[in-house]
Amino acid sequence: QVQLVESGGGLVQPGGSLRLSCAASGIIFSLYTMGWYRQAPGKQRELVATISRANYADSVSGRFTISRDNAKNSVYLQIDSLQLEDTAVYYCNAVNDITDFRYWGQGTQVTVSS
Repeated sequence: QVQLVESGGGLVQPGGSLRLSCAASGIIFSLYTMGWYRQAPGKQRELVATISRANYADSVSGRFTISRDNAKNSVYLQIDSLQLEDTAVYYCNAVNDITDFRYWGQGTQVTVSS
């Protein structure tokens, strides 16, 4: 059974930082491109960052840093200088590079508020 379990969300003041974690099980983690998406209330889910099997990382903003630890089957998202508009549910995503099959986690809530 495939599971992606996110953690690390919470309530943060503007300007603060958070580190989200996603632990994967049931997949050969090293075969997957991992990503983080987010969905704010009333908006569509959007891509935040991805990291390939070869550790090539990409993100929509320099405030987001994605990393992975294949030994721990985990992917992380560091979010710095949090802004009110970063408030959303953040989802972990795994894409098999051979089959293109995708898995999603349940999400973790990030709320930025003063």
